Amino acid sequence: MKRETILTGDRPTGCLHLGHYIGSLASRVRLQHSCDQYVMIADTQALTDNFKTPEKVRENVVEVALDYLAVGIDPDKTVIFIQSLLPQLAELTMYYLNLVTWNRLKHNPTVKLEIKQKAFGENIPAGFMTYPVSQAADITAFKATLVPVGEDQKPMIEQTNEIVRHFNRLYNTEVLVECRAEIPEMARLPGIDGQAKMGKSLNNAIYLGDPEDILKKKVKQMYTDPNHLKVEDPGKVEGNPVFIYLDAFGEDVQKIAELKDHYRRGGLGDSVVKNYLFEELNKFLTPIRERRVAFSKDKGEVLRLLMEGTRKAYAKAEETLQEVKKVMHLDYKF
Repeated sequence: MKRETILTGDRPTGCLHLGHYIGSLASRVRLQHSCDQYVMIADTQALTDNFKTPEKVRENVVEVALDYLAVGIDPDKTVIFIQSLLPQLAELTMYYLNLVTWNRLKHNPTVKLEIKQKAFGENIPAGFMTYPVSQAADITAFKATLVPVGEDQKPMIEQTNEIVRHFNRLYNTEVLVECRAEIPEMARLPGIDGQAKMGKSLNNAIYLGDPEDILKKKVKQMYTDPNHLKVEDPGKVEGNPVFIYLDAFGEDVQKIAELKDHYRRGGLGDSVVKNYLFEELNKFLTPIRERRVAFSKDKGEVLRLLMEGTRKAYAKAEETLQEVKKVMHLDYKF
């Protein structure tokens, strides 16, 4: 049976947080043993809304790589690469742009939501509007059949498959392959402030490398049930970030169930639940934190690993590009 190929990645605009772990990092660690996996540090895509601060993107390339290594993504099993070092992706994007209408891009639900979140108004960079096409190039360059993403990214996968079908039909070929999304059971964590999404720009995230004292401070600040004013008051568990995090990272399912029952009937203070959550999160993050510190002592080695992975990715993307150019009658020789 043929192994599946996976393409996934992150924008290097900051260190990765617990939401990233739930969203896709855990899947990558698991799938790297049974699939051919490519993990992209999407610095080109990050520039679509960070073009004025390229140094921020550059600095975070290594920081994101450190997070990958710390959670257990193995460069011997996973190809980790830097997007901007693969010109094939830009060339594929240019070709695919002819297969997509501007109207279709405007109505992509993921793009519409992010435009609203970033408050671009009328000043939307064209590069940002076309990044679903760029993402299609990233995925198809490696002929990925599986893409671990959050629920909000499903429209991007649908658009990729539209491009694949359009290209193959237009050029009477099967060069490109369709992919499917893998959505984790818990695809998103709320921010510590109770907002629906944990995000770097929202200043409401717990990062994988947060020191113990910072972690404790953030857990202590976490939003809970606003109507749970006194210890004896019954509290709401559903939608309560503290219990959502316990469901995601707590190991003792029975104890968590007992805490929920106690909280619902009253007599359990938020501080008690938060202290328990801190213990569970710290237990989970401590080995990640320690591995991250160890890898960060030799950033030159981290860069070497990235270059090695990028060379492998370059070869695969070049192979696909030449197949695409051949069916488009662009395979000139000089």
